[in-house]
Amino acid sequence: MKIITSLALLAALVACEHHQSRLDKVGNKVAERSPERSAEPAGAATTAAGKLDHSGTAEERLARLEDAYNKNAEALDFLNKVYAQQKQQQEAQEREEPAADAMFAVAIAGDVKAGQVDGPASAPVTIVKAFDFACPYCQRVSGTMEELVKDYGGKVRVVYANMVVHEPAKPAHLASCAAAKQGKYMAFKDAFWEKGFLPYASAHDPSKLGEDNILAIAKELGLDTARLKADMAGPECAARIQSDMQEMAKFHVNATPTFFINGKHVGGALPKEGFKQIIDEQLKIAEASGVSGADYYDKVVLAKGEKQFRSKVDPKPN
Repeated sequence: MKIITSLALLAALVACEHHQSRLDKVGNKVAERSPERSAEPAGAATTAAGKLDHSGTAEERLARLEDAYNKNAEALDFLNKVYAQQKQQQEAQEREEPAADAMFAVAIAGDVKAGQVDGPASAPVTIVKAFDFACPYCQRVSGTMEELVKDYGGKVRVVYANMVVHEPAKPAHLASCAAAKQGKYMAFKDAFWEKGFLPYASAHDPSKLGEDNILAIAKELGLDTARLKADMAGPECAARIQSDMQEMAKFHVNATPTFFINGKHVGGALPKEGFKQIIDEQLKIAEASGVSGADYYDKVVLAKGEKQFRSKVDPKPN
């Protein structure tokens, strides 16, 4: 048993030495700490070509393996620690990756009531978009969302959920809530991307995200700016944003944009065709269910979906 263990450990070391990897520098550092060893041959248990030496009696071969193991014990111990650390990191990452087969029951009633929605209530496919007004990828996919609503002619709606990742974007989220109170959520959202975010991103001018520019945009849209400003500072819009972020936290959303298409998690922006592929799949499921489009989200996604995050390594609930 000791011979097998030694062979396995030595083979692992030889493999690391003959393939480029992030551990190559580790080997160099070990050699630098032990110059008396780096001057010796690769090991009595191996030939010049790096192959195991099978000559001699079993006792002689075992002695060579033990000698090679002892000479490389420090490096092997270090490699084992690095491997354990990487495996732990990989497992932690997998615990944060959502299960591909999950249908997450993301609550949207508050968003819909507030007017943070584009598309009809009768749509059988609901896309929830968690976004931040200072996120470039959120801006890039904004037009795609509106195109999808139009392309599917009443079969798709997009519900927008506030997810403030960049604090300077918070005034814009508050303003979108305030604009929704005046029936102009979509108009403000589109105008802010063009006249707030894009100048901010191109000129690196944080003032474009600030209240003065927001009020200027609102005035151009014909909004009551005094009312908008009061609503921005009021408790309802602050609570609206907080409610969205608490809902997203249930499903471990910590980056933008994040999408849920009839409960199916999509992390990050996709090309339009990528979204259409998922939408088409969800449309077939919804149509085959026999549930009307107006009732589908409530009766299927919310009623049967998972109420909290499940990772790819967690078992599917019964």
